[in-house]
Amino acid sequence: MHYNYREIEKKWQDLWEKEKVFKVSDNDKEKYYVLEMFPYPSGNLHMGHVRNYSIGDVVARYKKMNGFNVLHPMGWDSFGLPAENAAIKRGIHPNDWTWSNIENMRRQLKELGISYDWDREVATCHPDYYKWTQWMFLQLYKNGLAYKKKSFVNWCPSCTTVLANEQVVNGKCERCKSDVGKKDLEQWYFKITKYAQRLLDDIQMLDGWPDKVKTMQQNWIGRSEGVEVDFKVDGMDKSVRVYTTRPDTIYGVTYMVIAPEHSIVKELIAGTEQEKQCNEFIEKMKFLNEIARTSNETEKEGVFTGRYVINPLNGDKVPLYLANYVLAEYGTGVVMAVPTHDQRDFEFSKKYNLPLKVVIQPDGVTLNTSEMKCAFEEVGFLVNSDKFNGIKSDQAIGKIIDYIEEKGFGERKINFRLRDWLISRQRYWGAPIPVIYCDDCGTVPVPEEELPVILPTDVKFTGVGESPLAGSQSFVAAKCPKCGKVGRREVDTMDTFVCSSWYYLRYTDPCNSKEPFGKKSTDYWMPVDQYIGGVEHAILHLLYSRFFMKALHDMGYVSQEEPFKNLLTQGMVLKDGIKMSKSVGNVVSPEEIIDKYGADTARLFILFASPPEKDLEWSDQGVEGCYRFINRVWRIIDEFLPLIKNAGEIDKSSLTEQDKEIRYVINYTIKKVTDDIGERFNFNTAISAVMELINALYAYKEKVKDEDKNKAVLKEAVDSLVIMLAPFIPHATEELWSLMGRSGSVHNQQWPKYDTEALVKDQIEIVVQINGKVRDKLVVPSKLNQKELEEIALSNDKTKELIDGKAVVKVIAVPGRLVNIVVK
Repeated sequence: MHYNYREIEKKWQDLWEKEKVFKVSDNDKEKYYVLEMFPYPSGNLHMGHVRNYSIGDVVARYKKMNGFNVLHPMGWDSFGLPAENAAIKRGIHPNDWTWSNIENMRRQLKELGISYDWDREVATCHPDYYKWTQWMFLQLYKNGLAYKKKSFVNWCPSCTTVLANEQVVNGKCERCKSDVGKKDLEQWYFKITKYAQRLLDDIQMLDGWPDKVKTMQQNWIGRSEGVEVDFKVDGMDKSVRVYTTRPDTIYGVTYMVIAPEHSIVKELIAGTEQEKQCNEFIEKMKFLNEIARTSNETEKEGVFTGRYVINPLNGDKVPLYLANYVLAEYGTGVVMAVPTHDQRDFEFSKKYNLPLKVVIQPDGVTLNTSEMKCAFEEVGFLVNSDKFNGIKSDQAIGKIIDYIEEKGFGERKINFRLRDWLISRQRYWGAPIPVIYCDDCGTVPVPEEELPVILPTDVKFTGVGESPLAGSQSFVAAKCPKCGKVGRREVDTMDTFVCSSWYYLRYTDPCNSKEPFGKKSTDYWMPVDQYIGGVEHAILHLLYSRFFMKALHDMGYVSQEEPFKNLLTQGMVLKDGIKMSKSVGNVVSPEEIIDKYGADTARLFILFASPPEKDLEWSDQGVEGCYRFINRVWRIIDEFLPLIKNAGEIDKSSLTEQDKEIRYVINYTIKKVTDDIGERFNFNTAISAVMELINALYAYKEKVKDEDKNKAVLKEAVDSLVIMLAPFIPHATEELWSLMGRSGSVHNQQWPKYDTEALVKDQIEIVVQINGKVRDKLVVPSKLNQKELEEIALSNDKTKELIDGKAVVKVIAVPGRLVNIVVK
């Protein structure tokens, strides 16, 4: 029997699609929702996709065979800038380019044999989907969670669009790698900061998430406890408010720094001798992004404003500087500087010859400012701090905050690093923001019954300037829903992360035309039991999805507050130690591998080569080895087919030693594979265990003549083998199951249970040691006690020979393992 993967894989893919084998519906069974992060339809699958979806498919198939009602959907995160770039470069409309790519990638996924319910497919660029994305915007707007404001925002000059903080990586646009600058624009925001504390608190309860991801979110949210203090501007009826987590150092403030873009700066510098120099500095800062400005590697720069502020605790008058490392969006946009106890402030003060003042001394040491080479940032005892002198600095924090509040200088405050989510994008290929601007009525949301606001087709793609939508008169001119006069539509579209922040909910009820999803469906399916995707989405997609779920819960649309119960972040696929990339030239095409070896081989290798959370090094030899293994499985089952077709049930009373040995391996493998898939997702060790079973079956085949082979035992072995391999190599196992004469699909079979009796061996191998060194091995009855084991070891001829003439000092017998004889 020949293993013809081309014929076999096509046969079963066509049958699965025709019979809708993986279609699922709500019912009374226990559910299991497994989901891989949906892809951007760039045109072709890469090996990272193959790995992600193969991992999810094993979980889905395994859970189905364990009796769960499994939801395993697929769709397309299909809005985004690459489609517009294609329109500019190739003269093809983004819609045509996107749907062509979707068609090709859908075909590739079907060729991999992934068990998706294709009837639930969604695409974020389809009006039936983005209608509900717009509906989500309106719900957030109605509940005070969507608003518009003018502010300095991250601006990518290449993509000509605004970027959220999370989309700026090391000062560059995460997509095109251009340097990101600043631009003063009016933009739409989602008020994610309202949920900062809940996002922080609830992540502690996500026991199924990697600690690394939870830590990344905690750091990004960045909760801190401190105090806000008002410093009066000398000579003006104005104050600037400072937030600090180190009030224990407040008596040591020798200068203050303020963000160049702070709203009060223009008023502060007006009419001063420093005004021209300050304005030049402000303009310079517009071309630097937040990441670059706050980086430890960036030189700290500043300009004196010509103003002084007064420390309310000691009356000190200190200079106020503009500084590149202070941001208006963080804290209050004003920072008190204590150079003796903060290294960044120390370096700034040295550069601009600003004074130093020690207010914390190490125990038993006196710091001299003229001798200090760096800031003292550790815990010590307060000095030069009035009534707080002598108090340990970490204990003084609370006391000084109490004093500040008592005197009315300020108040306790909890701050978060997290900023509101900037969602406006100057792009065409995204969900239009459903808002109309009317000269009489102001900002007016589009009524829900008028959704979706459809993307127009009469647009030009130049790659520069404002949103391409601004050039479409048919789109821009719109009747005001309130007064009926002609107004103008919002021409920005939404960040594509808005579309992907709720797609997992749409899968639960994808054909619903009256609402984005029915609550009955989400109550049954949500939360996602197992989510699978890259760790790079930790502070983007994963954080935004959590925010959406909490907001929808508070509005009464869902019962759950968290979208994903368990999270697996798979590693990358590498070749020659480097991530596969077209630019590097080390890409291996999935289609090449499928054509040469078949989809089952591609899946098996990608699952066997490494644990899913670790990076995987590509190996042509490894692929070849997996192909040979599938053929090896094929051959041995082919040889056993005549023996197992009419086999009966196992008669345990008539089992030979060889039967017991092979049954031990069979049942050990079932237990091992069950534990590895079901408990730990250790697919590589599960596959390795099945390989050991194949070796044992070949050994059994060689040792036992056909007429002596136990047909019932072989049937147990072959049935279990094919079912255990089914999640990994679904096409080959489906064909083998059919050839074995078994009814129904192998993927609808119950997962095998191991026989605990078979795991108890009648005889086992132990080692005999003399003075700790292994000298012999003995096969003995498994139930021997210490005394019996000791007697057998001492009476063994080889042992007698080895200890002849020596005195036995002690015998250590460990049942089931070893006997160590100590002699001298």
